[in-house]
Amino acid sequence: MEPLPTWAVTLIGVLIGAACGFTARRARLCSFGAIEDAWMGGDTRRLRIFGLALAVALVGTQLLVGLGWLSPRLSTYVPSALPWLSILLGSTVFGIGMALVGTCGFGSLVRLGSGDLRSLIVMMVFGAVAYATLRGMLASLRIDVLETVALPIPGGVQGDLPSLLARFGLGDWRLAIVLVAATVLILAVLADPRLRRSPRLLLAGLTLGGGVVAGWWATGVAIDEFAAFPRPQSLTFVSPIGRALYAVLSHPIGFLDFGVGTILGVMLGAFASALYDREFRWEAFDDHHEMRRHLAGGALMGFGGILAGGCTIGQGVTAGSLMALSWPLAVAGMMLGARIGIAVLVEGSVREMLAERLGRRRRCD
Repeated sequence: MEPLPTWAVTLIGVLIGAACGFTARRARLCSFGAIEDAWMGGDTRRLRIFGLALAVALVGTQLLVGLGWLSPRLSTYVPSALPWLSILLGSTVFGIGMALVGTCGFGSLVRLGSGDLRSLIVMMVFGAVAYATLRGMLASLRIDVLETVALPIPGGVQGDLPSLLARFGLGDWRLAIVLVAATVLILAVLADPRLRRSPRLLLAGLTLGGGVVAGWWATGVAIDEFAAFPRPQSLTFVSPIGRALYAVLSHPIGFLDFGVGTILGVMLGAFASALYDREFRWEAFDDHHEMRRHLAGGALMGFGGILAGGCTIGQGVTAGSLMALSWPLAVAGMMLGARIGIAVLVEGSVREMLAERLGRRRRCD
């Protein structure tokens, strides 16, 4: 297949981001909201929709791999050594930051497109800290300290589940894993009659999963003349936000990037959705307490997201579509971090949360 020029890949990123931003805002689909619903209310509907997105992304991405249009080993998600400490620490920190802000990086972009000026401040702090952790003053801590604690993959194979199983002589289980995982995730959605009657949620999940596949396709066949070592990429909302901020402050040529294109697209899609629903309104901080909380949350998400190698979308869906070994670590860390953050905001502290649960268990006994 003929490679796509960089401007075309960037435009595709804008279109994918716009579709995801439009449908996610109309469906009120938010990764932190999904985690909060599950942790606090036992409502797993929105979490299942992210499972639907993962199922679509998994099937489509593995189809691209099978056709030879995508080489997972060229991506950043399947290295031959798993930096487990960085991923666990970063994802937990990211989850805490999500709780303080009330949404993730993707959700903040959706809010910003809807007129929420709080998200503008969050994205500025998020992007600055993310870029500092990626290439700036915090990069040495990441590279020379945290990422040195890594688990080598046996045989030096790429860090995904099918490659690991094949290395141990168990054969090629890629197709079986895809079929079983996708079937379970889709059935989990169809089993809930409320979700079957929620076309907006279903469409948002399908669009998000399809967006991941489209991103892999576009960048898997592209040649980026501005990068020394071009890598395939898809939806993630951590490092692209940092690169977008750097492009604003340095040179507009930095906007010619798939990831930066998706950032612009999400905001445009959310803006179009807010206008369509007549819900666009300017919002700002209520007081200095709320502002401090958002500033801290944005910084934690920027730092933690780079350490984890992605956000709830980047690791939760995009890395999952490659069956990366980092996926379960990152998802578990973000779930844990979000719960810690909720405990601090709602129950005062983690200690009070544990004491309350222990007391409730004793009363039940």
